Amino acid sequence: MRHRPVRDRPLALNHSLVYVLREFAVWRCRAAWIPKEQPMNYAVVNPATGETLKTYEGLTDEGLQAAIAAASEAHRGWSKSSTVAERAALIRRVGELHNERVDELAAIIVREMGKPVEQAVAEVEFSAAIYEYYADNAEKLLADEQIELLAGEGSAFIRRSSLGVLLGIMPWNFPYYQVARFAGPNLIIGNTILLKHAEQCPESAAAIEQIFRDAGFPEGAYVNIYASHDQIATVIADPREQGVSLTGSERAGAAVAEIAGRNLKKVVLELGGSDPFILLSTDDLDGAVEAAVVGRFDNNGQACNAAKRFIVADDLYDAFLEKFRAAVDDIGFGDPSQPGAALGPLSSLKAADILTDQVNRAVAQGATAHTAGTRDGAWYPATILTDVKPGSDAFHEEFFGPVAQVFRVHDEDEAVALANDTPFGLGSYVFTTDADQALRVADAIDAGMVFVNVVGADGAELPFGGVKRSGSGRELGRFGADEFVNKKMIRIG
Repeated sequence: MRHRPVRDRPLALNHSLVYVLREFAVWRCRAAWIPKEQPMNYAVVNPATGETLKTYEGLTDEGLQAAIAAASEAHRGWSKSSTVAERAALIRRVGELHNERVDELAAIIVREMGKPVEQAVAEVEFSAAIYEYYADNAEKLLADEQIELLAGEGSAFIRRSSLGVLLGIMPWNFPYYQVARFAGPNLIIGNTILLKHAEQCPESAAAIEQIFRDAGFPEGAYVNIYASHDQIATVIADPREQGVSLTGSERAGAAVAEIAGRNLKKVVLELGGSDPFILLSTDDLDGAVEAAVVGRFDNNGQACNAAKRFIVADDLYDAFLEKFRAAVDDIGFGDPSQPGAALGPLSSLKAADILTDQVNRAVAQGATAHTAGTRDGAWYPATILTDVKPGSDAFHEEFFGPVAQVFRVHDEDEAVALANDTPFGLGSYVFTTDADQALRVADAIDAGMVFVNVVGADGAELPFGGVKRSGSGRELGRFGADEFVNKKMIRIG
């Protein structure tokens, strides 16, 4: 939310360029979609066991055209004829159905991507709260906005209305939450939704679509599509489709933005993150360590806005690291389907392979690894990296799993410089007992979000999004409801 300070460091810039180029050459495990030739494989593969539980047929080209036509027809008919209050009532029912089916929905994503069941339940409940928020605030979010005229008689105002068919491309790490923050506001606005979920989340994708049907939405208002990569390009290029929202990898975002740009379509991108957790002072070190553990290892460490780089003031560093290591040693593997599991498997073997390679390269380039166990298939132990050197691969990479980097800094300026020395700019965390320092550091951090003395404080009303290579646009809150809207100016003389 500020201008990044100029840093005359050619070495850092060169390594950032290397990082960017490498990202366009390496498959990223978190991608919801990136272009490739082979057909899609929609399947539920339990990462805890490696067992393929169910496969799903991909969409035919004829089926894709039918889906686009249904969404377009629903926009011309239902969207234009329904009121904001009527659409809000339907969204409210979607939220209620999430709560009514919470155990069933949670169990699905436990077996799809290994999320510990208590966290899965919390995700479903948070998704329900998002739908409820938009239902409660629909009339206010879409109210006419008066404009004070500088000259002339009469009046002018902005009236918000829908754009049309929107495409959502969603990742596997939060299967319900990601959909809620996109579909909730846009269906209230009157846009209709084509939703392409991650290939490993077909069961939750189907369950979400069924909820929208059971809530009373008409055919075409929300359509789940098991689409291929080529088919997604077809959707974006279709003149009936008016915008696309993607949460996923940088490479996925670049590919989608390129196609959307050629076809003059609005894009919202929520991409990767390597969020700093800056600890400058505290009167409760145990509490700060607890926040660090939650901020890094929730969702098995697979969150774009997780705290990933821990930047600690020199006078706190040794004590923090000692307590942090002890806490990480206590994080053991647990059956994600059973209550109390702190750390389940990563989402797939491929995800664990990528993380293993990253940690191995970090160690080979001088880092020290402290690991609380050993890898077993998709199960990757909680790990701390210290001595990560500027210029090494790890210094600029996103680690999408239970790996934390810890850095020592001497003062506030060094902490901010290190926090900003990254291609990403999604979220950030600042812990300090000095209120003035908290706001000063918050202003200085290059990120879309700053949380002071708190983690896990996301809310339906709080905008979510980043800057730099973490994407563009916002979701959630009133800003999320203002992305895919025709803000029509009406001037009356």
